[in-house]
Amino acid sequence: MTLRSAAPVSIDALPNPRGGAVRPAELALAEASLAFEQRDESGAALLRASHALRTAGWLSAQRFADALVRLSPLASGEPAEAQSARPVFGAALRDFRAALERHNLRELSCSPTLFSHYRALCAQLVEPAPGSAVAFEDLALCARPVPPASLHAQSADQLAHLRARYERALLPVLRSQADTGSAVALAVTNAALDELDAAFTELSGPDPYDFWRLARACAKALRARGHAIRDIEARRFYARCNLALADHARGIERAPRSLVRATLALLWRDFALFGAAAQDADQVEVLHDYGLTVDWHVAGTQSSQALWEAGALEAQALPHTRDLGVLSVNANAYEDFLQTADGSIEALAAHARAADQPEKADPSEALQAGDAAYRLGSAACALGLGHVALLADALGLAWRRRAHAGVATPAVRAHVIVGAPPADTLEQAAEALRATLHQVAAGVAPAGGGLTQAALAALTRAIEQGGA
Repeated sequence: MTLRSAAPVSIDALPNPRGGAVRPAELALAEASLAFEQRDESGAALLRASHALRTAGWLSAQRFADALVRLSPLASGEPAEAQSARPVFGAALRDFRAALERHNLRELSCSPTLFSHYRALCAQLVEPAPGSAVAFEDLALCARPVPPASLHAQSADQLAHLRARYERALLPVLRSQADTGSAVALAVTNAALDELDAAFTELSGPDPYDFWRLARACAKALRARGHAIRDIEARRFYARCNLALADHARGIERAPRSLVRATLALLWRDFALFGAAAQDADQVEVLHDYGLTVDWHVAGTQSSQALWEAGALEAQALPHTRDLGVLSVNANAYEDFLQTADGSIEALAAHARAADQPEKADPSEALQAGDAAYRLGSAACALGLGHVALLADALGLAWRRRAHAGVATPAVRAHVIVGAPPADTLEQAAEALRATLHQVAAGVAPAGGGLTQAALAALTRAIEQGGA
């Protein structure tokens, strides 16, 4: 019996032509789909898929698979019980299979289609866990450290004035309907968005981790992609910023963690799916400050997109692959990765050793180290090495924070919360990456436990709890 390939129904991103594949998960999902069609139990197959995705470090995909596992008993139960769960489960399983076969880790994290399914799956559960409200960032930023963001002190009069302006501009944005509004209504909404952008600019403080700097970048990205009016997540963002402004006026010094995560995920979403162009450099810099990377691209046409997809299918059809545990990788991409990763890890190790000498601290060196880690993380993400990508990105973020802490002047330092992660934490993370890459070079599957897990945990503590 041949298991049919999933037909892509909703595509949020292009296939990754040289990306690794988790074949055991793909086969398990195909088995689960067949069982679902035949009204048989699919939970065991879905559990195998979840385990394989966890082993590969595809953690956002694993979280989605776990939601399918939880709903599978209802979807395959008696017709009366399955009436509402079955169509939700079937659509989610179909699109998840299609996305997984595109081998694009960023899509699996940031796909609006998958998140819509994930939210619907969770809504079907009879007894959701307490405090388990579903949020986009739960998938997009799964297992990633996110630094705190500050609300720097301003005069009460200034904040009251800005909040009044913000609330006046917010109302037409929340009322707007892009699909049915007249040209006049659209002009009013755009003017209101201009006013919100201006408020974000005036609110922004000197801290590179000032929340309003992040919010300003997010608002700019939403408008550039045309989401500021149409997208319900964008409207929620603008409304929550109004609540944050009220907190700011009360003298609270840090933005709510949930809001920081939501804003960061929203900023990253389209860049993760479609890449960034030269005009997006400022927003990409903000993403780098928060540990996230993107691919750079040149805007394409429909014909170039078709060629890309054909090339992806051709590359994935080549038999010359290497197996790293559950992950099957393109052999040429694997060799290219090892060559570039070797230089990055050597640079990171050298930077980490130098960081233990405070008298020689150089913020530009720290930025270079962060960039080296991000290059390694992006390359690992493209190949499908999820655990390596996650640790490398976290290390890049730690170096970024060290760089920002080093350049802060005394006047600025009084308002910032950037703490420099300890040198030994950076060195341990670099050594854990080196050990993991030695495994990859030897053809051994990198694991997410042991040194890698300990290094990521130490980096997360330094990033999320460190402050000046």
